[in-house]
Amino acid sequence: MSQTNKLKIFNDPIYGFITIPNAFIYDLIQHPYFQRLRRISQMGMSYLVYPGAHHTRFHHALGCMHIMQKAVQTLQFKGVVISPAEEEALYIAILLHDIGHGPFSHAMEHSIVDAVHHEELSLLFMEQLNREFEGKLELAIQVFKGAYPRKFMLQLISSQLDMDRMDYLKRDSFYSGVAEGNINSDRLIQMMHVKDDVLVIEEKGIYSVEKFLVARRLMYWQAYLHKTSVVAELILTKILKRAKELSQNGIQLPCSAPLQFFMMHKIALADFDAETLKNFSYLDDYDIMGAIKAWQFHDDYVLQNLCRMILNRDLLKIQITEEKPDKAELIAFRTKFMNLTSLSEKEANYFVFKGKLKNQAYSKSSDPIYILKKDNSIEDVVEASDQMYLKALSKEVTKYYVCFPKVVLGI
Repeated sequence: MSQTNKLKIFNDPIYGFITIPNAFIYDLIQHPYFQRLRRISQMGMSYLVYPGAHHTRFHHALGCMHIMQKAVQTLQFKGVVISPAEEEALYIAILLHDIGHGPFSHAMEHSIVDAVHHEELSLLFMEQLNREFEGKLELAIQVFKGAYPRKFMLQLISSQLDMDRMDYLKRDSFYSGVAEGNINSDRLIQMMHVKDDVLVIEEKGIYSVEKFLVARRLMYWQAYLHKTSVVAELILTKILKRAKELSQNGIQLPCSAPLQFFMMHKIALADFDAETLKNFSYLDDYDIMGAIKAWQFHDDYVLQNLCRMILNRDLLKIQITEEKPDKAELIAFRTKFMNLTSLSEKEANYFVFKGKLKNQAYSKSSDPIYILKKDNSIEDVVEASDQMYLKALSKEVTKYYVCFPKVVLGI
């Protein structure tokens, strides 16, 4: 195949046409590891709240690469020297930053594997691709790990104002219809600069940064932490937990071979050899939904009912409050449910449980967003802004939830 055939364009509903920068990046997009992202939903179970939210990690990764191209062009125009090798490394690192996501994105991050973050898996995939492509990802891996000396390059990939956040806010807002999450990514990118190896936003772009931070806060409470999305994702993790428990007790559950592998073994980061990584690369949303469709007919009361809740969108009741839940009320719910169903306490805990949600739109401590002032000094956006609400956005907000079956309220 000639190289020109590899310089395809994608038609994206957010940005219009997205171009592939070179033939090697086309080969990475064509790789089965990357194509798998077409089968992993970007917003987990949010489609149960927002029916349009069916877009995928594949969409998102291409969008991130596109706006990285815009950012590089802007910085080069302003005199920031970025070599062709560094440019390609930035495109590869942002394209592959989410390649380690498991089924339903964040929903199952700690269910299939044991306390392994998706970014750690992304790095394992990148290292495997580096072996397959004979070292061509070496620089991208250095940038992704933060081991490359030019700090601003990591900030473009992972910071409080990176290409990842810019794309997911704009994209998730578009597909969910939550208009409050929409941001002006073009303006933010045009205002970017580099000062003393730190990514900064020129002072005239401060209002766009303020809008970005408010949009992020609103998207979290209105979409990502919407109570129905939260309870659906919690049920999904409970399904996997129960399935693992039954499997490890010798009960055979119908599901795909890769899912079977992760249900039978407790896999931590240290256990990821080439074979385990290959098994993980075969897993996507379809394995989980296929299993759930089969398990709704299983004899086990817990597994059967949790699966039906997801399939029929007949979920547990969830109450979100500012105060810690009353322990006595939780015990009363559990006792009542046990009496209604003859379940053991351990089984009832799959249906009655509590937890907390945290949201912080902006953190002053971790890699702040810097504003480049007209006198060439830089200042944290919270200090530079005349808006008091930005200080409020820097505070972590904690809310508490209780989940239980509607039947305990007689609904």
